[in-house]
Amino acid sequence: MSILAPTAFTTSMSVRDYECDMQGVVNNAVYQHYLEHARHEFLKSRGLDFAALTAQGIIVVVIRAELDYRRSLRSGDDFVISVATERESRLRLAFVQQIVHVASGAVVMDARIVTTAVNGAGKPYFPAELQSLL
Repeated sequence: MSILAPTAFTTSMSVRDYECDMQGVVNNAVYQHYLEHARHEFLKSRGLDFAALTAQGIIVVVIRAELDYRRSLRSGDDFVISVATERESRLRLAFVQQIVHVASGAVVMDARIVTTAVNGAGKPYFPAELQSLL
């Protein structure tokens, strides 16, 4: 995966002590929480709210997560998460994300999170709200 364009949405975070494992690095599963937080903030920046979408019956689900770990974060590290979107297919939206360590500028993770929306009957569809993210 490549470095995201400078026009991508970004949000900043810091590693909290309790997110680290016995080796003193962020536990691998925590990175998915970081990525999800950034996607939710991205939606808000575009005038959408994840909870409101769900209340409207637009259920956005992750169907694939591709995570490339490049280096580890440690307690207290500051980092930036970038989010961009791509149309994956007629029914799928991909969130292309990257985590970058602030002090070094090193890429910590490249990720591609593929989603779709399902309606109340559980059928995939691509609502206008998702189209607006492209």
